Amino acid sequence: MSCGPPQLPTLTVQPLVAGPHNMPVITDPEEARADLVLASLAAITHAAEPDVDAILKALSTALRDAPEDIAKPLVEFTAQGLAKRPAKNLWRNLVAVDLSFYTSYLAEEVRDEVRAKVRDEVRDEVRDEVRDEVRAEARAESRAEDIMLILEQRGLDISEDVRSRVTNCTDPELLRRWLARAVTAPKAEEVFEDA
Repeated sequence: MSCGPPQLPTLTVQPLVAGPHNMPVITDPEEARADLVLASLAAITHAAEPDVDAILKALSTALRDAPEDIAKPLVEFTAQGLAKRPAKNLWRNLVAVDLSFYTSYLAEEVRDEVRAKVRDEVRDEVRDEVRDEVRAEARAESRAEDIMLILEQRGLDISEDVRSRVTNCTDPELLRRWLARAVTAPKAEEVFEDA
């Protein structure tokens, strides 16, 4: 396809269709480093092929040494070219392994996803810990109230020291032993014997 007068064309276009049939399989980082754009195109054109994992690993390794102004657009170009194929997940994981040298949109997206996931996991873990602590405190408080109720119902004198010791205890096993003793102890102070 030419443009301009026949005797002096100003533009000649020769279309080329790139696909797995005419693109090399570049699995060596040195070969990828020699032509990063070709390696990126190879990854995109072989995205559905079994060799894509090795191609993406070679490209990722090669891009680590490339200047940011070259690596950044190629990371994005490769991600966009892989579209929704499974290879895109591998590419995201490869660039997520060491994002310190990638500051592209994809790298930021991966960082944000990781931050959100970690934040959710930490929030869930903290929530579970707090819930467990609150339940343990509630059980201890309930058991302390039970001890005090039994002592009161039995008509025993309860000093401030006994009341304070029972209500300030947070050890569920110790409170359980005191509760068992509160049923039979002749004096409130004897609940603590052997404690």
